[in-house]
Amino acid sequence: MTLSDFQHRYATANGIRTHYIEYGTGPLVLLCHGFPEGWYSWRDQLIALARAGYRVVAPDMRGYGRTEAPAEISAYSIMDIVGDMIGLVSALGEKQAVIIGHDWGANIAWHAALFRPDVFPAVAALSVPFRQRGPAPPLQMLRKAGQLSHYWFYFQEPGVAEAEFELDARTALRRVLYSVSGDAPAEARRSTLQPGKRWLANSIDPESLPAWLTDADLDHMAAEFSRSGFRGGLNWYRNIDRNWELTAPWAGAMIHQPALFIAGSVDPVIDLRSGASALDALSTTVPGLTRKLLIDGAGHFIQQERSQMVNEAILEFLAGVPAWESCSNA
Repeated sequence: MTLSDFQHRYATANGIRTHYIEYGTGPLVLLCHGFPEGWYSWRDQLIALARAGYRVVAPDMRGYGRTEAPAEISAYSIMDIVGDMIGLVSALGEKQAVIIGHDWGANIAWHAALFRPDVFPAVAALSVPFRQRGPAPPLQMLRKAGQLSHYWFYFQEPGVAEAEFELDARTALRRVLYSVSGDAPAEARRSTLQPGKRWLANSIDPESLPAWLTDADLDHMAAEFSRSGFRGGLNWYRNIDRNWELTAPWAGAMIHQPALFIAGSVDPVIDLRSGASALDALSTTVPGLTRKLLIDGAGHFIQQERSQMVNEAILEFLAGVPAWESCSNA
Protein backbone atom coordinates (compact mmCIF):
# COMPACT_ATOMS: atom_id res chain seq x y z
CA MET A 1 0.00 0.00 0.00
CA THR A 2 1.21 3.51 -0.82
CA LEU A 3 0.32 7.00 0.36
CA SER A 4 -1.89 7.46 -2.68
CA ASP A 5 -4.20 4.71 -1.46
CA PHE A 6 -5.30 6.69 1.61
CA GLN A 7 -8.37 8.90 1.29
CA HIS A 8 -7.64 12.54 2.14
CA ARG A 9 -10.76 14.36 3.30
CA TYR A 10 -11.82 17.54 5.05
CA ALA A 11 -14.59 18.34 7.48
CA THR A 12 -15.60 21.32 9.56
CA ALA A 13 -15.35 20.17 13.17
CA ASN A 14 -15.82 22.48 16.13
CA GLY A 15 -15.59 25.45 13.77
CA ILE A 16 -12.23 24.62 12.16
CA ARG A 17 -11.36 22.92 8.89
CA THR A 18 -9.94 19.53 9.75
CA HIS A 19 -7.94 17.33 7.41
CA TYR A 20 -8.13 13.61 8.01
CA ILE A 21 -7.29 10.27 6.47
CA GLU A 22 -10.01 7.64 6.29
CA TYR A 23 -9.63 3.96 5.55
CA GLY A 24 -12.02 1.03 5.84
CA THR A 25 -15.67 0.63 6.82
CA GLY A 26 -17.38 -0.42 10.02
CA PRO A 27 -17.46 0.93 13.58
CA LEU A 28 -15.51 4.17 13.89
CA VAL A 29 -12.04 4.26 15.45
CA LEU A 30 -10.46 7.70 15.87
CA LEU A 31 -6.66 8.01 16.04
CA CYS A 32 -5.13 11.11 17.70
CA HIS A 33 -1.43 11.83 17.16
CA GLY A 34 1.03 13.70 19.35
CA PHE A 35 4.05 16.01 18.96
CA PRO A 36 5.83 16.35 16.60
CA GLU A 37 3.73 14.11 14.41
CA GLY A 38 0.67 14.06 12.18
CA TRP A 39 -1.82 11.56 10.80
CA TYR A 40 1.09 9.76 9.14
CA SER A 41 2.34 8.41 12.48
CA TRP A 42 -0.67 6.04 12.35
CA ARG A 43 0.07 4.71 8.86
CA ASP A 44 0.47 1.10 10.01
CA GLN A 45 -2.56 1.19 12.31
CA LEU A 46 -4.78 2.62 9.58
CA ILE A 47 -4.11 -0.43 7.45
CA ALA A 48 -4.31 -3.08 10.17
CA LEU A 49 -7.50 -1.79 11.77
CA ALA A 50 -9.26 -1.20 8.46
CA ARG A 51 -8.49 -4.73 7.32
CA ALA A 52 -9.99 -6.01 10.57
CA GLY A 53 -13.34 -4.36 9.80
CA TYR A 54 -13.17 -0.87 11.26
CA ARG A 55 -13.69 2.58 9.81
CA VAL A 56 -10.42 4.23 10.82
CA VAL A 57 -9.97 8.00 10.82
CA ALA A 58 -6.67 9.72 11.60
CA PRO A 59 -6.90 13.51 11.60
CA ASP A 60 -4.17 16.07 11.54
CA MET A 61 -4.89 17.52 14.95
CA ARG A 62 -5.55 21.23 15.49
CA GLY A 63 -2.53 23.25 14.35
CA TYR A 64 -0.88 20.37 12.50
CA GLY A 65 -0.44 19.44 8.85
CA ARG A 66 -3.33 20.52 6.66
CA THR A 67 -5.76 21.18 9.49
CA GLU A 68 -6.56 24.77 10.37
CA ALA A 69 -4.23 26.48 12.86
CA PRO A 70 -5.93 29.31 14.78
CA ALA A 71 -3.67 32.27 15.56
CA GLU A 72 -4.47 32.61 19.25
CA ILE A 73 -2.47 30.52 21.72
CA SER A 74 -5.60 30.23 23.85
CA ALA A 75 -7.31 28.32 21.02
CA TYR A 76 -5.25 25.21 21.80
CA SER A 77 -6.71 24.26 25.17
CA ILE A 78 -7.76 20.75 26.02
CA MET A 79 -11.38 21.85 25.76
CA ASP A 80 -10.87 23.08 22.21
CA ILE A 81 -9.07 19.96 21.06
CA VAL A 82 -11.43 17.47 22.72
CA GLY A 83 -14.19 19.56 21.15
CA ASP A 84 -12.57 19.01 17.76
CA MET A 85 -12.76 15.25 18.22
CA ILE A 86 -16.40 15.38 19.30
CA GLY A 87 -17.16 17.59 16.32
CA LEU A 88 -15.33 15.26 13.97
CA VAL A 89 -17.34 12.23 15.13
CA SER A 90 -20.51 14.17 14.35
CA ALA A 91 -19.18 15.46 11.01
CA LEU A 92 -18.46 11.86 10.03
CA GLY A 93 -22.13 11.04 10.57
CA GLU A 94 -21.45 8.91 13.62
CA LYS A 95 -22.67 8.92 17.20
CA GLN A 96 -19.76 7.13 18.84
CA ALA A 97 -16.12 6.19 18.30
CA VAL A 98 -13.44 4.32 20.15
CA ILE A 99 -10.72 6.93 20.61
CA ILE A 100 -7.02 6.05 20.56
CA GLY A 101 -4.22 8.52 21.19
CA HIS A 102 -0.45 8.75 21.45
CA ASP A 103 1.64 11.31 23.37
CA TRP A 104 -0.43 14.54 23.51
CA GLY A 105 -3.07 12.62 21.59
CA ALA A 106 -3.23 10.18 24.52
CA ASN A 107 -3.99 13.07 26.85
CA ILE A 108 -6.76 14.15 24.47
CA ALA A 109 -8.11 10.59 24.27
CA TRP A 110 -8.17 10.20 28.07
CA HIS A 111 -9.99 13.50 28.53
CA ALA A 112 -12.39 12.85 25.68
CA ALA A 113 -13.37 9.64 27.46
CA LEU A 114 -13.58 11.50 30.77
CA PHE A 115 -15.69 14.39 29.44
CA ARG A 116 -17.97 12.49 27.04
CA PRO A 117 -18.37 8.80 27.84
CA ASP A 118 -21.55 8.84 25.74
CA VAL A 119 -19.49 9.62 22.61
CA PHE A 120 -16.36 7.62 23.46
CA PRO A 121 -17.38 4.27 24.98
CA ALA A 122 -13.81 2.96 25.06
CA VAL A 123 -10.31 4.46 25.02
CA ALA A 124 -6.76 3.33 24.28
CA ALA A 125 -3.72 5.43 25.09
CA LEU A 126 -0.10 5.05 24.06
CA SER A 127 2.91 6.37 26.02
CA VAL A 128 1.10 8.83 28.31
CA PRO A 129 -0.87 7.37 31.24
CA PHE A 130 -3.95 9.13 32.57
CA ARG A 131 -3.16 11.68 35.25
CA GLN A 132 -5.87 12.99 37.50
CA ARG A 133 -5.83 16.74 38.01
CA GLY A 134 -2.99 17.65 40.36
CA PRO A 135 -3.07 19.95 43.37
CA ALA A 136 -1.51 22.89 41.47
CA PRO A 137 -0.71 23.96 37.88
CA PRO A 138 1.92 21.64 36.35
CA LEU A 139 4.48 24.34 35.51
CA GLN A 140 4.13 25.77 38.99
CA MET A 141 4.81 22.32 40.44
CA LEU A 142 7.91 21.92 38.25
CA ARG A 143 9.23 25.30 39.40
CA LYS A 144 8.64 24.37 43.03
CA ALA A 145 10.56 21.14 42.44
CA GLY A 146 13.45 23.10 40.92
CA GLN A 147 13.05 21.51 37.49
CA LEU A 148 13.50 24.73 35.56
CA SER A 149 15.45 22.99 32.78
CA HIS A 150 12.46 20.84 31.85
CA TYR A 151 11.72 21.15 28.14
CA TRP A 152 8.17 22.33 28.85
CA PHE A 153 9.61 25.68 29.93
CA TYR A 154 11.66 25.95 26.74
CA PHE A 155 8.47 25.53 24.72
CA GLN A 156 6.61 28.34 26.51
CA GLU A 157 8.10 31.42 24.81
CA PRO A 158 6.41 31.88 21.40
CA GLY A 159 8.83 31.76 18.50
CA VAL A 160 11.86 30.27 20.29
CA ALA A 161 11.33 26.55 19.67
CA GLU A 162 9.66 27.32 16.34
CA ALA A 163 12.83 28.99 15.09
CA GLU A 164 14.96 26.05 16.15
CA PHE A 165 12.78 23.32 14.63
CA GLU A 166 11.87 25.20 11.45
CA LEU A 167 15.47 25.99 10.52
CA ASP A 168 15.65 22.45 9.09
CA ALA A 169 12.44 20.50 9.71
CA ARG A 170 13.82 17.22 8.37
CA THR A 171 16.87 17.28 10.62
CA ALA A 172 14.79 18.33 13.62
CA LEU A 173 12.34 15.48 13.11
CA ARG A 174 15.11 12.94 12.55
CA ARG A 175 16.80 13.95 15.80
CA VAL A 176 13.58 14.11 17.84
CA LEU A 177 12.14 10.82 16.59
CA TYR A 178 15.39 8.97 17.15
CA SER A 179 16.46 10.50 20.46
CA VAL A 180 13.43 9.44 22.49
CA SER A 181 13.06 6.08 20.79
CA GLY A 182 14.22 2.77 22.16
CA ASP A 183 17.09 2.78 19.64
CA ALA A 184 18.80 5.80 21.20
CA PRO A 185 21.25 5.62 24.10
CA ALA A 186 19.71 6.23 27.51
CA GLU A 187 21.37 9.64 27.97
CA ALA A 188 19.44 11.01 24.98
CA ARG A 189 16.08 10.16 26.52
CA ARG A 190 15.93 12.89 29.14
CA SER A 191 13.34 15.61 29.72
CA THR A 192 15.74 18.25 30.99
CA LEU A 193 17.82 20.44 28.71
CA GLN A 194 21.48 21.21 29.09
CA PRO A 195 21.93 24.66 30.69
CA GLY A 196 21.92 27.40 28.10
CA LYS A 197 21.31 25.02 25.21
CA ARG A 198 18.33 24.44 22.96
CA TRP A 199 16.26 21.27 22.55
CA LEU A 200 18.15 19.82 19.60
CA ALA A 201 21.46 20.16 21.44
CA ASN A 202 19.96 17.67 23.86
CA SER A 203 19.33 15.18 21.05
CA ILE A 204 21.34 12.83 18.87
CA ASP A 205 21.50 12.74 15.08
CA PRO A 206 21.72 9.05 14.18
CA GLU A 207 24.35 7.81 11.76
CA SER A 208 21.63 5.66 10.17
CA LEU A 209 17.87 5.54 10.59
CA PRO A 210 16.30 2.88 12.81
CA ALA A 211 14.46 0.06 11.03
CA TRP A 212 11.04 1.58 11.73
CA LEU A 213 11.81 4.92 10.06
CA THR A 214 12.68 5.33 6.39
CA ASP A 215 13.92 8.24 4.33
CA ALA A 216 10.53 8.30 2.60
CA ASP A 217 8.81 8.57 6.00
CA LEU A 218 11.01 11.51 6.95
CA ASP A 219 10.45 13.16 3.58
CA HIS A 220 6.69 13.05 4.09
CA MET A 221 6.79 14.30 7.68
CA ALA A 222 9.24 17.09 6.88
CA ALA A 223 7.12 18.28 3.95
CA GLU A 224 4.08 18.55 6.22
CA PHE A 225 5.93 20.58 8.86
CA SER A 226 7.59 22.73 6.21
CA ARG A 227 4.06 23.63 5.15
CA SER A 228 2.48 24.12 8.57
CA GLY A 229 5.39 25.03 10.80
CA PHE A 230 5.63 23.89 14.42
CA ARG A 231 3.71 26.73 16.07
CA GLY A 232 0.37 24.92 16.28
CA GLY A 233 1.78 21.88 18.04
CA LEU A 234 3.88 23.97 20.40
CA ASN A 235 0.83 25.99 21.39
CA TRP A 236 -0.58 22.86 23.03
CA TYR A 237 2.28 23.11 25.55
CA ARG A 238 1.50 26.78 26.14
CA ASN A 239 -1.89 25.78 27.54
CA ILE A 240 -0.63 23.28 30.12
CA ASP A 241 -1.42 25.44 33.14
CA ARG A 242 -4.61 26.76 31.56
CA ASN A 243 -5.78 23.18 31.06
CA TRP A 244 -5.35 22.65 34.79
CA GLU A 245 -7.64 25.61 35.43
CA LEU A 246 -10.24 24.47 32.91
CA THR A 247 -10.48 20.92 34.24
CA ALA A 248 -11.32 21.88 37.85
CA PRO A 249 -14.80 20.29 37.60
CA TRP A 250 -13.19 16.90 36.94
CA ALA A 251 -10.77 16.92 39.90
CA GLY A 252 -10.63 13.37 41.26
CA ALA A 253 -12.76 11.98 38.42
CA MET A 254 -12.06 8.50 37.06
CA ILE A 255 -12.42 6.86 33.64
CA HIS A 256 -14.77 3.89 33.80
CA GLN A 257 -14.95 2.84 30.13
CA PRO A 258 -12.97 -0.14 28.84
CA ALA A 259 -9.40 1.10 28.45
CA LEU A 260 -6.05 -0.07 27.13
CA PHE A 261 -2.61 1.40 27.88
CA ILE A 262 0.54 0.66 25.86
CA ALA A 263 4.04 2.06 26.33
CA GLY A 264 7.64 1.22 25.66
CA SER A 265 9.64 0.06 28.65
CA VAL A 266 12.24 2.79 28.05
CA ASP A 267 9.82 5.56 27.12
CA PRO A 268 11.08 8.65 29.01
CA VAL A 269 7.49 9.60 29.84
CA ILE A 270 7.08 6.63 32.15
CA ASP A 271 10.71 6.74 33.28
CA LEU A 272 9.98 10.07 34.97
CA ARG A 273 8.85 9.92 38.58
CA SER A 274 5.48 11.52 37.76
CA GLY A 275 4.96 9.17 34.81
CA ALA A 276 5.83 6.09 36.83
CA SER A 277 3.45 7.22 39.55
CA ALA A 278 0.62 7.74 37.05
CA LEU A 279 1.36 4.34 35.51
CA ASP A 280 1.13 2.64 38.89
CA ALA A 281 -2.13 4.46 39.65
CA LEU A 282 -3.91 3.46 36.43
CA SER A 283 -5.80 0.57 38.00
CA THR A 284 -7.34 3.08 40.43
CA THR A 285 -7.78 6.13 38.20
CA VAL A 286 -9.02 4.06 35.23
CA PRO A 287 -11.19 1.29 36.76
CA GLY A 288 -12.09 0.07 33.27
CA LEU A 289 -8.47 -0.70 32.39
CA THR A 290 -8.34 -4.11 30.72
CA ARG A 291 -4.63 -4.28 29.96
CA LYS A 292 -1.41 -2.40 30.66
CA LEU A 293 1.20 -3.45 28.10
CA LEU A 294 4.84 -2.43 28.39
CA ILE A 295 6.87 -3.42 25.34
CA ASP A 296 10.43 -4.30 26.24
CA GLY A 297 13.10 -2.09 24.72
CA ALA A 298 10.70 0.27 22.96
CA GLY A 299 10.75 4.02 23.44
CA HIS A 300 8.32 6.87 23.00
CA PHE A 301 7.12 6.50 19.40
CA ILE A 302 5.64 3.13 20.16
CA GLN A 303 3.13 2.74 17.31
CA GLN A 304 5.95 3.30 14.82
CA GLU A 305 8.71 1.46 16.68
CA ARG A 306 6.64 -1.67 17.37
CA SER A 307 3.74 -1.39 14.94
CA GLN A 308 2.86 -5.10 14.79
CA MET A 309 2.73 -5.55 18.57
CA VAL A 310 0.70 -2.37 18.95
CA ASN A 311 -1.71 -3.44 16.20
CA GLU A 312 -2.23 -6.83 17.79
CA ALA A 313 -2.89 -5.31 21.21
CA ILE A 314 -5.35 -2.75 19.84
CA LEU A 315 -7.24 -5.33 17.79
CA GLU A 316 -7.50 -7.65 20.78
CA PHE A 317 -8.81 -4.75 22.85
CA LEU A 318 -11.36 -3.66 20.22
CA ALA A 319 -12.64 -7.22 19.89
CA GLY A 320 -13.53 -7.17 23.58
CA VAL A 321 -15.31 -3.80 23.54
CA PRO A 322 -19.13 -4.00 23.50
CA ALA A 323 -20.54 -2.88 20.15
CA TRP A 324 -20.68 0.88 19.80
CA GLU A 325 -23.16 2.86 17.74
CA SER A 326 -22.15 3.15 14.11
CA CYS A 327 -23.87 4.10 10.89
CA SER A 328 -21.53 1.58 9.13
CA ASN A 329 -22.38 3.00 5.73
CA ALA A 330 -19.37 5.19 4.96
